Amino acid sequence: MAESNPARKKIIVATNGPYKIEGDLPLVHKTQIVSEYGEPLTWQKNETLHPAEQPYFLCRCGHSTDKPFCSGAHKISGFDGTETADSGSTAERQETYPGGTGIVVKSDATLCTESGFCGTRFEHISRMVSESADTQVRAQMMRMIEHCPSGSLTYSIKAGEADIEPDLPEQVAVTTEITSDGPIDGPLWVTGNIPVERSDGKPLETRNRVTLCSCGLSGNKPLCDCSHRDQHRV
Repeated sequence: MAESNPARKKIIVATNGPYKIEGDLPLVHKTQIVSEYGEPLTWQKNETLHPAEQPYFLCRCGHSTDKPFCSGAHKISGFDGTETADSGSTAERQETYPGGTGIVVKSDATLCTESGFCGTRFEHISRMVSESADTQVRAQMMRMIEHCPSGSLTYSIKAGEADIEPDLPEQVAVTTEITSDGPIDGPLWVTGNIPVERSDGKPLETRNRVTLCSCGLSGNKPLCDCSHRDQHRV
């Protein structure tokens, strides 16, 4: 007999407050691995910060004294957590890079967090498309796209086919990004098609890769818009 009320994995955005994590979703820490030239290459899982138990609450305002967990700082910091992210389908916003051979590369710029996996010191995905008849170039593009944490970049093999997504675990990751100025705190990285519910009870589009703002500065809340990087730029 099927379970009548199974634990449902989801993330609920509290009004001007934290993220409530429900269901058996572990919290881990992941760090960017970069080349000697600072080029992001992959992600490394470092440790589990919270086991798969429910519920727990993660900071959204950026002022917690117990990061990544909520300490209630949003109540005294004047945090405005108004959600402005488009709740529509990413397919409606995507643009396709022209000229692909054996690959169709699509971009939704509204999801970009500037994590940097889309380029090297020599190339960028947008330019590599024209060279995608080369199998090695095409394979490199696929690897780069699959490491994009936000899902801003996706690919399919043929036009009209479903996007090919990496097989990612159902979890939430606290991220550390490596920049020329050193490590910085990145967004919360939610993987595995976990539903995210806005504070008004309406859902965001459920996607395999979602990056949630944890600094409180995003203009695209609850999604990250790379504002955490802006505060480190001179």
